[in-house]
Amino acid sequence: MGRAFEFRKERKFKRWGQMAKTFTRIGKDIVIAVKAGGPDPTTNSKLRAVIQNAKAANMPKDNVERAIKRASDKDQSSYKELVFEGYGPHGVAVIVETATDNNNRTVADLRSNFSKYGGSLGTSGSVEFMFDHMCNFKIETNNLDVEELELELIDFGAEEVFEEEDGIYISGAFESYGSLQKYLEEKEFSIISSGFDRIPNNTKELTEEQVADLDKLLEKLEDHDDVQQVFANMA
Repeated sequence: MGRAFEFRKERKFKRWGQMAKTFTRIGKDIVIAVKAGGPDPTTNSKLRAVIQNAKAANMPKDNVERAIKRASDKDQSSYKELVFEGYGPHGVAVIVETATDNNNRTVADLRSNFSKYGGSLGTSGSVEFMFDHMCNFKIETNNLDVEELELELIDFGAEEVFEEEDGIYISGAFESYGSLQKYLEEKEFSIISSGFDRIPNNTKELTEEQVADLDKLLEKLEDHDDVQQVFANMA
């Protein structure tokens, strides 16, 4: 098992534990998906994926339907997806993915947070090269042979396939998301959830005290209403 497995293992127990924050994030994903491809999940593959993620997060069906209805309203503003890069304390590279309806507010808040907690907001491309942008899927096990499945999926861009206690996890390059989703749906695999990760090419070792310093920044960033995901190259 490779980097995706180790990355997955570490993140599983850490972030996105707050249900309200998770629902807010998914709600924004619904708005973005509906604005881009319409409110019908049968013809909008992005919306289908968000609905799967909502179900996996135990988001009530009524909440999902209301979010789709709101997103369909022409008066509902959309969110712009922006990626910010910078360095946290002790030279740790940080990428922050956001969905915002006010770019100026988001930039100002993130710059303030980085500065307050010993880091600095950088320019586009300053740390992105240190991470591989990956897509991922989790499907139900259903007595599947993982090795055979991996051989099938390699042609569609899968790089790692491994079994967890609650499903089979598939990881591939960001660009492979569409081909993997199409194949899994056509073959009627039961998709539990899907998404994207940024996996560091190399990691930075920190002391316990340094980890505590970095966690203050990461927690502050993740608590921000505009932030969808945060990645760092801390070991």
